[in-house]
Amino acid sequence: MSDRTEWQPLRDELQRWSAAGRQAKFWFRDDDAIEPTPALDRLLSLSDRFDVPMTLAIIPGPTGEQLAERLASEGRVTATVHGWTHQNYAPDDTKKQELGLHRPQAIVLDELHRGFDKIKALYPHQFVPLLVPPWNRIDDALLPHLAPFGYRAVSVFGLAKQAPIGLVNTHIDIMSWHGVRGGLPHAEILGRLVEELQNRFGGNDEPIGVMTHHLVHDDLAWDFVETLFEETAGHAAIEWRPVDNFMH
Repeated sequence: MSDRTEWQPLRDELQRWSAAGRQAKFWFRDDDAIEPTPALDRLLSLSDRFDVPMTLAIIPGPTGEQLAERLASEGRVTATVHGWTHQNYAPDDTKKQELGLHRPQAIVLDELHRGFDKIKALYPHQFVPLLVPPWNRIDDALLPHLAPFGYRAVSVFGLAKQAPIGLVNTHIDIMSWHGVRGGLPHAEILGRLVEELQNRFGGNDEPIGVMTHHLVHDDLAWDFVETLFEETAGHAAIEWRPVDNFMH
């Protein structure tokens, strides 16, 4: 166990769950996989060491057999669809978005259809029919069209709202995307994590999703993932589950 005092608020909250005989449901999502890299190896080794299931959001356009071969023996990994090329089509003065209506809807949907088919073919045993929109953004108008392609759920960021398709969202982002890119200070992430746990203790049964981006992790980010697993894997108050457990 880490002896770092900044982790104490999480330990205290988990103790409260344990004392109540309750267990919080967690899942782990890592974005932007395309090919085997040392960073991906590092992430997978943490998954193995702590027995934490991982969902990889794989960018279909540029990916291929190399990554599929690398992941074939990884029993804890599920493969999901991360847009098509992770390309931004939104105007410069707005938030980045690949799955918006900045292009004809038919083109966007065709890419999502192809992405589904490609990842399913590459990962016959690990594929889960989940769409992870790049930048966690997708236009609402596209949502009703996903189920006919085979998608069963979408994963964006924040507490789930009503939608015409299932949502299995992430709630904790460990990265700082503004200014110095890298991991956020641990105390800041832990504050948010405790808030999510308090929300669930209050009755919301939505699983808590933790989101990472292995290709841009610095030491602070890697240290957070490792310590989080150290503190939670095997803890009576937390159950790390594969994402398909939450898809209905």
